[in-house]
Amino acid sequence: MTHIATPAMNRRTFLRASGAALALPFLDAMRPIFGKSAEAPRRMISICTNLGVLERHFFPAETGRGYALTPYLEAMKDFREHFTVVSGSSHGEVTGGHSAEATFLTAAPHPGTASFRNSISLDQFAAERIGHLTRVSALPLVVSKSGNQSLSFTSSGVMLPAERSPAQVFKALFVAGDAASVQKQVEQLRTGRSILDTVANRAAALQKQLGSADRERLDQYFTSVREVERRLLIAEEWEGKPKPRLDVPAPKDGEYLLEKLGAMYDLAHLAFATDSTRLITLLIKLDGFSEHIPGVSSESHNLSHHVGREDKLAQLKNLELAEFRHLAALLAKLKSINEGDATLLDRTQVLYGSNLGNGNNHDTKNLPILLAGGGYKHGQHLAFDRKNNYPLPNLFVTMLNRLGVEASKFASSTGTMRGLDTAG
Repeated sequence: MTHIATPAMNRRTFLRASGAALALPFLDAMRPIFGKSAEAPRRMISICTNLGVLERHFFPAETGRGYALTPYLEAMKDFREHFTVVSGSSHGEVTGGHSAEATFLTAAPHPGTASFRNSISLDQFAAERIGHLTRVSALPLVVSKSGNQSLSFTSSGVMLPAERSPAQVFKALFVAGDAASVQKQVEQLRTGRSILDTVANRAAALQKQLGSADRERLDQYFTSVREVERRLLIAEEWEGKPKPRLDVPAPKDGEYLLEKLGAMYDLAHLAFATDSTRLITLLIKLDGFSEHIPGVSSESHNLSHHVGREDKLAQLKNLELAEFRHLAALLAKLKSINEGDATLLDRTQVLYGSNLGNGNNHDTKNLPILLAGGGYKHGQHLAFDRKNNYPLPNLFVTMLNRLGVEASKFASSTGTMRGLDTAG
């Protein structure tokens, strides 16, 4: 008798109903049927906080492994063996202070000059080669007070606008259908009906087909979806409320930076878990924010120009420490999801850094760089010459190769990053 095997569940399986479509995370049921392991996709998120990072609280004093954790790294101690700190690296010909934001992922020389022309960014270089494998080839995001400035640039140096609305990103990724059905789903969210309620019957039927491990992964994923929806509805509710009029001097701006950042990280996690995209950039543009964090009362850009004042340095430390705690939360979410024989963090390269090494004097050397996840031998401080910096694009070449993109050169690179090896 000939036995016809049931095909493995398609990696592109969606739950669909009433104009809603929800992509599924990687499940064991999606493995090929003839004993071969499905190669889970590799991903990359590149994050730039635009006003630098206080060196004394970030870079370890010791090199290699076994270094003493600095205050910022202490906030990420649970992931010590999952990240590498890099000092003494930069983009060799990038000058221009704040204008270097545009070149964090391109390394194009001399931004801010009259003759400046940007070049392709790391994510778009990768997107040209692997972007066709996902619904969204690459996803540029920004946390900002206004505008859609981005880290992503095409091969001709044109900026690709970033999305600053978590609600719009969620709708674009997870609500499908014509304009009327999309609007209906959004209205249902506003009245407390989750997208999961819309696909409930099909989700229940799907879960009956899955093993216990897959059911647990699906439950974790559904919990994440509901949490993102809750955050979006809270944010939308505040956006629609009128502001009271007070006959008193205006206080410092109090828009919530960290809530925006948390929402973007949640969306990045969901986008990766569903393989909606494999390439994300996030610009954290701090200018104009005065955050509701204990011990922080001044505007972020003003704090970055601390001129050595201890009161400003203390506030800036609190702000940056909060950023690192949110980064740790993102790593925790990625690590909590199993994907094949690894975790989502093992499959995702998380690059975190700044275009400025010193925000106080606009220095673009000795950039603060941290690389987490991605399946490297982490747990180390790679220290290069802080005066004659190592080319940061070497790290970009290594990251491209880890994505499966063949590249021996990117921007001003001279090879791959020395001392950064893959695990296993």
